Amino acid sequence: MPILPLYDGDINWGWNGYVSLDKQISHTFGISLMYTRGETKQKAYLNDAAGVGHGYTKFDQIALLGDVNFSNIMRRVDNRSNFRWALHGYGGIGVMGYRTFLQDNAVLSKWPLYIKQKIDISSISYIGGIGLKYNISRLLDVELRTLYLISGDEEFDGGGWTRNATPGYNLINDSYTDNAWLVNLGISFKLGKHDDHLRWVDPLQRAYAKTADLEEQFKDFKVCEKGDMDNDGVCDDWDRQLDTPAGARVDGAGVALDVDLDGVIDLNDKCVTVPGPVNNNGCPIEQKIKEPLPSRELAIDEINKYFNGIEFELNKDVIREKSYSDLNKAADIIKTLGADKGFLVIGATDTRGSAVYNKKLSQSRANAVVKYLVSKGVPADVLTAEGRGKDDLKYTECDPATKCPEWKNEANRRVYFIAK
Repeated sequence: MPILPLYDGDINWGWNGYVSLDKQISHTFGISLMYTRGETKQKAYLNDAAGVGHGYTKFDQIALLGDVNFSNIMRRVDNRSNFRWALHGYGGIGVMGYRTFLQDNAVLSKWPLYIKQKIDISSISYIGGIGLKYNISRLLDVELRTLYLISGDEEFDGGGWTRNATPGYNLINDSYTDNAWLVNLGISFKLGKHDDHLRWVDPLQRAYAKTADLEEQFKDFKVCEKGDMDNDGVCDDWDRQLDTPAGARVDGAGVALDVDLDGVIDLNDKCVTVPGPVNNNGCPIEQKIKEPLPSRELAIDEINKYFNGIEFELNKDVIREKSYSDLNKAADIIKTLGADKGFLVIGATDTRGSAVYNKKLSQSRANAVVKYLVSKGVPADVLTAEGRGKDDLKYTECDPATKCPEWKNEANRRVYFIAK
């Protein structure tokens, strides 16, 4: 393929070619040992006596390159399309040898000049660029690649061994190194016994495929052979209470919860945290149903049990329907505390994302919870929503989020209830 030095509007065509042995270490990174051979052609005007100097450089380079697969790095997690095109970035270091010839028209000059540089440790060079690959088949790729070769030598173009070498070609340009663009169209043959080459592996696609296989394998599997008669989420095989009322929270054995152990299940108990007789809806006789609970702190703790685990649509303030029953219980407890008490509904997030975005999202989610509770009969002037974003971490060590396991970050994304 051509190297394109320009002089007086004309292109002086050169050529180059390469072979490489590549090792793909992961789906995003590989290394290459590359041998390149080529020839550049140069022209330069020095003065009227010398006229236009004509030269060429035949070069060989051996380089070790790093290969970064940008397409795999930037691939969206929801992209399930076939993976056929990939953008690669290259960068590396090598050693180079070359043979240079330069001739001009000066009668008294020492030209023609021959320069020869052997491949050794004194001929360090650098190379880097990008390539666009297309996956033809499991064993074959084609790539359009452009690389920038930095020789590191003043004499690469034939201007002389030193900066001030006679007659002065190296002084025409301020650069102390001679460089060249290389453009190639090449074919890669992939070796190995695996069906997929790492370069074209999308780990997410593998995960989706495994999930689909499992779903297909267990599509006829029945968790509950005898069913779930009362629809409480506990199979009849091990359900100790087969007639749980609809909407009641149950334990692992399918028994409706009764937090205060007064014989009235929480679903029907108007005073969930304080024991009371059945004929008074689970509240003490001396306490009316609408009166405040004796211990406000205990009631707030109980409310936060129901707030714990409230789920929203991803990156939205829309409460998921599965959380409605918990919020309904919280609303009943809040109403028993009396309308003269004020409470804060606090929204908080983890440390992912910007502070402004997290503040806005936590405020919106706190507003959504207040709106829902008001719709269930809680007086609007009792509740105040406050979004604290990532300034109110339950686990303060999770900043940044990558320092903690996911369960701690999930615990930081919460809505909770406190007294004013």
